[in-house]
Amino acid sequence: MSTPPVCDYEGSEYQREFWENADRAYEDAAEVLALNRLLPAQGAHLLELGAGAGRNTPRYTGFEHITLLDYSTTQLKQAREKLGDSPRFRYFAADVYRLPFGPGSFDAATMIRTLHHLADPRLALAQARACLADGAVFILEFANKRNLKAVLRYAAGRQRWNPFSREAVEFVELNFDFHPASVKEILRDCGFEIRRQISVSYLRSGLLKRVLPLRAMTALEAALQRAFSWSAYSPSIFLMARAGGDAAPAAAQFTLRCAACGHHPLADTPPLITCPSCGRVYPVVDGIYDFRLDKDRGKE
Repeated sequence: MSTPPVCDYEGSEYQREFWENADRAYEDAAEVLALNRLLPAQGAHLLELGAGAGRNTPRYTGFEHITLLDYSTTQLKQAREKLGDSPRFRYFAADVYRLPFGPGSFDAATMIRTLHHLADPRLALAQARACLADGAVFILEFANKRNLKAVLRYAAGRQRWNPFSREAVEFVELNFDFHPASVKEILRDCGFEIRRQISVSYLRSGLLKRVLPLRAMTALEAALQRAFSWSAYSPSIFLMARAGGDAAPAAAQFTLRCAACGHHPLADTPPLITCPSCGRVYPVVDGIYDFRLDKDRGKE
C-alpha cells in the first residue's frame, strides 16, 4: 500500500534545540500534569508512537516493557543513550503508517506531539488500533485548530482560515492543526471509545514565561485543566480512549509483523529479521530494529 510522506527528524537535534534550549519547561510541565491524570498506574506493554529522543519515556514508570517507535534513528539513538540498554526498552525505526507489530501486542499506547505531523491521521490511528489489545488505553495529544488565540485572530480579520471548520489546516508543510470534533470522529471510526479530555498549555505565552516563575505557571495550569478542559479551546488537547470500547480487556502479547506484506508473527532473530512470506529483511543495528521500507522518503 502507498502511504503519505513522513516528517523525518533524521540528523536533527530536536530534543536539545526545541526543548532544552528553547524555554519550554512550562509546556513540558503542562503535559506531565495531563499524563499523570490519564496514564494507567501499571501495565505490561506500552507503545510510544513518535517517541523521539525519549522525553516522556521515563514517565511511564508502571509499565514492564516500553517500545519506542520513531521514523528517525537519530532520535532513537539519543533515546537509547538516555535510557540505557535495559531489556525493558525496545527501539523501532518504522513508519507510523506501516506499524511492524502484530494484533494485540500492547495494552497501552501514547502518541504525543506526533499527530500534527500526519497528513493522514485516520490511517495512522487505524494502524495504532490494530496493534492494541481490546481494552487498551490510548493517550493521544494533538494541536488544536480551535484554540483561543486562533479564534481571536480570525474574529479580528488577522487570519484567513476558519478555526471552527472541521478540516485540518496545514500551516507549515507536514504541520497540521486539527479540530477536536474531527479527531474524536476519526478515533471512533477506528474503533476507540473516548473516555476523557484534558485541555493543555493554556498559558503558552512568552510574556507570561518572562514574568511568572515556573512553579506558579504550573499551579495555574493545573487549575485551568481541572476547570476548563471541557471547553477544548487550549493550544493542545489530550484525549484518553479505550480500544474496543467496552470490550473485555485482553492480555497483550507482543509479536512482530512484516511492514511490507503484513505477515505475522515474525521470529525475533537479531541482527536480521526475515519475513518468510515476502523475503523482506529488517536489520537490527545497535539495538534499533529498522522496519522502514523507504528511508529516503521522509522530509525534514
